[in-house]
Amino acid sequence: MNQPAKPAVLFVCVKNAGKSQMAAGLMRKAAGNAVDVYSAGTNPGDDLNALSAEVLREVGVDISDQKPKPLDPELLRHVDLVITLGREARIVPIPGTQFENWDTDEPSERGVDGIERMRLVRDDIASRVAQLTSQLESDAK
Repeated sequence: MNQPAKPAVLFVCVKNAGKSQMAAGLMRKAAGNAVDVYSAGTNPGDDLNALSAEVLREVGVDISDQKPKPLDPELLRHVDLVITLGREARIVPIPGTQFENWDTDEPSERGVDGIERMRLVRDDIASRVAQLTSQLESDAK
């Protein structure tokens, strides 16, 4: 009996240094090998956001080996779902690929900065990843 293809999810933000890397790391932990997970940036930075990596370590996720990557048009055509995080990343939708935006919490708009800001961002993304993982698992059944 053939196994159904694994769903593939691409998380995108502008720099691929913080939010999209966090989402990908959290998704890899939540879904294990059941989902192919990628991340990219529309204008990738040079390095990971150190606070993003630190707050993920607090919940047992290590993204320290990740580097910001540019958006690959070929990958865009081959994933099932593209999720942009925040309001700045813009991608032209491709027919046949599902696109979704997560307008993530931005604590800095409320004066919350530093590690506390990143924990709130992480928790918002983690909640969304948990919902998405459940949805993908039920779709696979």
